[in-house]
Amino acid sequence: MLHSQLVPAQQKDSKRLMLVMHGLGDSMEGYRVVPDLLQVPDMSYLLVNAPDHYFGGYSWYDYEGNAGPGVERSRGLLFELLDAQRDAGFPSEQTIIFGFSQGCLMTLEVGAKYPHKLAACIGVSGYSHDPEALLSDRSAVANDQRFLLTHGIYDPVVPFDRTKQQVEKFRAAGMQIEFQEYPKDHTIIEPEWRKIREFMVEGVG
Repeated sequence: MLHSQLVPAQQKDSKRLMLVMHGLGDSMEGYRVVPDLLQVPDMSYLLVNAPDHYFGGYSWYDYEGNAGPGVERSRGLLFELLDAQRDAGFPSEQTIIFGFSQGCLMTLEVGAKYPHKLAACIGVSGYSHDPEALLSDRSAVANDQRFLLTHGIYDPVVPFDRTKQQVEKFRAAGMQIEFQEYPKDHTIIEPEWRKIREFMVEGVG
């Protein structure tokens, strides 16, 4: 079971939700500013810690070894978490998933393979560890999911060209991905937050 914390929407009884996934070595603590950055009053936020401890923070999978088993395990845990939110009254069609770096990889995994249509899937500065498997194992609704992926052209951690090539591969296979590049490294900048807000508001109608 993943450790998570709900930050309720300012607008009472709203059923709109964003699940927030951090990057390697970080935690939900680094993302408590997200509600203030995005300023969407009717959006609740579910901040989540990855399952593995990593130098004072957490990791979604083994960054230095074989990522596959950890990615599969974390994807299953995130499916369970999303199912639990459905049971708690947050419909999948009003739920957004968001992730940075390793969290972006998990956004791709979950968005492509979760069996229910989501409001939007947003990933920053990430990539797919196995693009072929992602496409071959897609859910029946994968090509209906709305993805926004953003990346820095100066990223020293996750090469920009690799991510761009993967996006082109996914698009060619029918996935709906908007890809936005920024003059930045491995971080999230203010114009990116504006773009994310625009995309998420559109996604939940």
